[in-house]
Amino acid sequence: MPLTEWRDTKETLHRFEQIVGKIRLAASARRNHWWNVPFHVTGRGITTRPMGQVDGNPIFTIDFDFVDHRLVVATLGGEERSFPLAGQSVASFHDATVAALSALGVQVDIALPRPFDLPDAGRPFAEDTEHATYDPPAANRYWRVLSQVASVLEEFAAGYSGKTSPVHHFWHTFDIAHTRFSGRQIEQPQADPVTREAYSREVISFGFWFGDDTFPEPAFYSYTAPEPAGLAGEPLSPAAARWVARGDSHLAVLRYDAARVETDPRAAVLAFYESAYQAGAGRAEWDIATLACPGGVTDVFRRI
Repeated sequence: MPLTEWRDTKETLHRFEQIVGKIRLAASARRNHWWNVPFHVTGRGITTRPMGQVDGNPIFTIDFDFVDHRLVVATLGGEERSFPLAGQSVASFHDATVAALSALGVQVDIALPRPFDLPDAGRPFAEDTEHATYDPPAANRYWRVLSQVASVLEEFAAGYSGKTSPVHHFWHTFDIAHTRFSGRQIEQPQADPVTREAYSREVISFGFWFGDDTFPEPAFYSYTAPEPAGLAGEPLSPAAARWVARGDSHLAVLRYDAARVETDPRAAVLAFYESAYQAGAGRAEWDIATLACPGGVTDVFRRI
């Protein structure tokens, strides 16, 4: 899935998802590490999951349907509004989403109705007519890749018995990720509030992103935060995997195209995640044996 082939669609879709993601942020109960905010993969696209009620609104969901290429807003009472994703600018998508919510009796105020951590972060969504590309085959392929990666991450997640995040798709960085926690609290007095909450505990995270200007191709990744000394000297699998410097820290990276040419791509990605986990957990002195959960089973008698 070369970034160059769908960059314009990705940039438009990223902003569509930020609009819906900020609605999710405003209309859902807060969870630790911002777990209430990301999207989850469905059989036709991605969903916010049910929200509302806590803020006085009816319970509602917003789904991106990447099969019929529509945004679908629905309430628990069975009412629904939808509109096509193709042919929309960010501004028209924003207005159509607000209108669909209003028609269903949902009122949500987005605190900062503009992109988060994107080059045009100073421009309101309602004024962005620049980003207006939506190629249906590319959007469908994006969802199919998300679905396959989510399945691999779910399989990998089963091997850990400690605290873990869901497998979820972040509209901030446009990646899909799963995170393991050691339980150790981390002090970050100089970090911003968003970062402090996200990394308030020691973590090893695993995921996949579609590429951006800093790394212009899709890739699987992992990082340990805070990074222990010597991490980048640890071996990774398969042979194509590499440690990549990122400021003062490092990412374990396996390029998507490199994984696809492996004899068993799924096994290669699982081996990559496991090698990155062993590297981070070993260097950070996690209790790897106690936290293991072979085949998703914690009952020791079932393992005998």
